[in-house]
Amino acid sequence: MKNILHIISSSRTKDSASRTLGNAIEEKLQEAYPEHSITTLDLLKTPFPHLGEQQVDSWFIPAENRTPEQNEAVKRSDDAIAQLQASDIIVISVPIYNFGIPSGLKAYIDHIARGGMTFRYSENGFEGLVKNKKAYIAVASGSIFSEGDYQSYDFVVPYLRSVLGFIGVTDVSVFRAEGLNLPHLQETALEKGIESIVIV
Repeated sequence: MKNILHIISSSRTKDSASRTLGNAIEEKLQEAYPEHSITTLDLLKTPFPHLGEQQVDSWFIPAENRTPEQNEAVKRSDDAIAQLQASDIIVISVPIYNFGIPSGLKAYIDHIARGGMTFRYSENGFEGLVKNKKAYIAVASGSIFSEGDYQSYDFVVPYLRSVLGFIGVTDVSVFRAEGLNLPHLQETALEKGIESIVIV
């Protein structure tokens, strides 16, 4: 049994290439692992709040010393981390917005990247605590960012690889639907992205 967590971050529901590409990865995972469960976390429908002082302060208070309000402040983060830890495979569907990830995905990452929960520091540096996971990233972009003149403008894939690696997820595959706004590529960009998917 494989537990698949699909995190969707597009601000669009219709005509979203990142959703379509992520769903194609999900379908191939279902074929590869007939025994599976899928949990969909749509950050447009169930957004995480951007971190505030109460949340951050509450993280550093032992659970037995928290007030009911502080327990409520950390619950969303605790639940998201438990959901992440329970998964075997993580699919992240992400469009490139202004060279970076959507703010909703950044808010989610801020809730799950917590010292002592998903990473820790030691005399040898940091150690990721989210272990034995496979991640697939479905990236959609209007231009070409995997190579060429705009490669240095891609702050999505390098960032996600880094933050996933920081919490312990180092086995990451990336598939792209790119050139979606370029006249000579847009008609086939999504199709080529889907065709490139290989489950490993």
